[in-house]
Amino acid sequence: MNAEREKLGGPDELVVVWTSGDRDVALKMVFMYVLNAALKGWWGKVSLVIWGPSAHLVATDPILRSKIVEMKTAGVQLLACQSCAEMYDVVLTLSSLGIDVKYMGEPLTGFLKDPRCRVMTF
Repeated sequence: MNAEREKLGGPDELVVVWTSGDRDVALKMVFMYVLNAALKGWWGKVSLVIWGPSAHLVATDPILRSKIVEMKTAGVQLLACQSCAEMYDVVLTLSSLGIDVKYMGEPLTGFLKDPRCRVMTF
């Protein structure tokens, strides 16, 4: 375990639920924090859940897609809501980026109920 994390104690898994269709929110907050949290070991496990309008945004923006690949390389678990991806017709695009596209209601409920986990939403 990372010495910094050990000093802080508490939950060691972060799940970021990103629902915003706002590109600036993605680039200037969500992606910055998620990537650095993984690279710098601030959390033992970091997951990004792409839900709602963010599914369409990431599927259609080449810079955001490259950032998704960078996060995957850094070890971030990438998930997307299948229902939303179907609504925006982006299932194949998200899957091709290495994103696990699945129905997210039950997994999100599990994250919320897990005392080892912290969930942030944007």
